[in-house]
Amino acid sequence: MHSVYSVQSVAKNAPVPRKKVGALDLKEVQQEVDRWIAPFGYWHPLANLARLTEEVGELSREINHRWGPKTKKPTEETADLAMEMGDILFVLTAMANQMNVDLEDAFRKVIAKYEERDKDRWKRKD
Repeated sequence: MHSVYSVQSVAKNAPVPRKKVGALDLKEVQQEVDRWIAPFGYWHPLANLARLTEEVGELSREINHRWGPKTKKPTEETADLAMEMGDILFVLTAMANQMNVDLEDAFRKVIAKYEERDKDRWKRKD
């Protein structure tokens, strides 16, 4: 599968060119994910859905250990919540790329939906 966020072809076994990562907008996130994946190829959408589910599960497990009733085993390390969320963002972005979803456009539409639908739903903090 190929993405609308395609990068230049990379010679087989050549290092993947690295873009300097600073503050990124969602289009740049999509391009950066494609830069990493395109030389190897995108996985099947169902495989990526399984990966996304796995990554959300890892985040869920850590949140449950920190704020839920399930304590960690003494041998378990504390996971980095930011890295777990980053894994989710990476896989979700890969799925968006292969399905030709513009995440910036999708996010703007979702925010507009929430602003309209939920404008009077909750009391604002002052």
